[in-house]
Amino acid sequence: MNAPWKAGQGNRDSFAAYICDDTTLDVLRPVVVEMGWQPEKCNKGGLRNAVQSLAVSASPNILIVDLSECGDPLNDINALAEVCEPGTVVIAIGQVNDVRLYRDLLASGIHDYLLKPLSSGQVRDALAEAQAVFSAPKAGEGEVAKRHISTAIVGTRGGVGASTLATSLAWHFSQDKSLPTALLDLDVHFGTGALALDLEPGRGLTDAIDNPGRIDGLFLERAMIRANDNLAILSAEAPIAHPLMTDGAAFVQLEEEFRQSFEMTVIDMPRNMLINFPHLLSDVNVMVLATEFTLAGARDAIRILSWLKTNAAQVQPIVVANKAQPNAEISKSEFEASIECGVDVVLPYDAKAAVTAAKLGQPFIEANRSHKMSSGIKDIAAQIIKVGDPEAEPATEAPGAKGSLLGKFDLKGLLAKKEKAPESA
Repeated sequence: MNAPWKAGQGNRDSFAAYICDDTTLDVLRPVVVEMGWQPEKCNKGGLRNAVQSLAVSASPNILIVDLSECGDPLNDINALAEVCEPGTVVIAIGQVNDVRLYRDLLASGIHDYLLKPLSSGQVRDALAEAQAVFSAPKAGEGEVAKRHISTAIVGTRGGVGASTLATSLAWHFSQDKSLPTALLDLDVHFGTGALALDLEPGRGLTDAIDNPGRIDGLFLERAMIRANDNLAILSAEAPIAHPLMTDGAAFVQLEEEFRQSFEMTVIDMPRNMLINFPHLLSDVNVMVLATEFTLAGARDAIRILSWLKTNAAQVQPIVVANKAQPNAEISKSEFEASIECGVDVVLPYDAKAAVTAAKLGQPFIEANRSHKMSSGIKDIAAQIIKVGDPEAEPATEAPGAKGSLLGKFDLKGLLAKKEKAPESA
């Protein structure tokens, strides 16, 4: 269960139960005493009473709720999730013997489901297992903090290849580096993260947006799609008629869960997300800024890099020029002078190799192992991994970074050069 933390969470009770009938209470109370808990924590009343009580008090470590009086158990469990604090181990009991209900309850975050009539041994085993789960070390509580690197892939313009980079980087981390990796495609309506890997996106991302309170480890296990042993994808193809109605809380919660479950997170982030949900970059380590050697690419690279310094200074940018061709609008040196920093990686344009990857339903780096672009993607991955190395030297600011970036970007001069090129030819 994963509702927001409430005041007084440090004084949580070890156990509480909300039971509908006296017969079950008579079985439960002696076992509770054996476990060293107070029998008064076994309350009369089912799930509805539990929701009312937990709405005004801290959740216990272990909670038993009776679903016998619920007309729609799954819907009522969602109400419990809204008031139940993170980390609470919930055991549900009921009288409906249905495998589908059992699976749905586990997927919603319930630890176990016990069928009435209960026996003392059944209750004792369930409580002992719940106590072991609650006492187990949580992710990140070891002596050495678990490494996690979160990378956002942002394109300056549509079609610059940001999604191609995202899928290839995620595949490289998971397949070649054997790092547990999550790929989050935030283009809810037109995302291609799953499509590029020949997978069905499912409803996981849209469910997370609609019910952010349900997001936890069990939810991710059910909602994410496996591309290989180390790569899980969360994507969507939401109907065009359904606009994105969210304040971004679901995306932040997903990033938090990814930090607990994976070593690498790759976020395919449309550039409009920077405007609508700037807080998404608060826990991001690296931004791979995909662009092209064009006037529009240079202009928007300047704007995004400037935004990054102001709103997410902790994020280390990696500028990648994709689809590089000999006769580009702007040369590499002119582009770097305009954005006032170097281009870290230049990737060549090869339409044939991209078509090959699309036909095979594989990421570019997998379908074109020996291609020069694949080597460049590996260079990007190496730079990202270096960010997570505590011994890596901090990035230094490019010289001349002070002043107005837009003021130093000579659009007229570049346009003049572009017009003179055909005449000289």
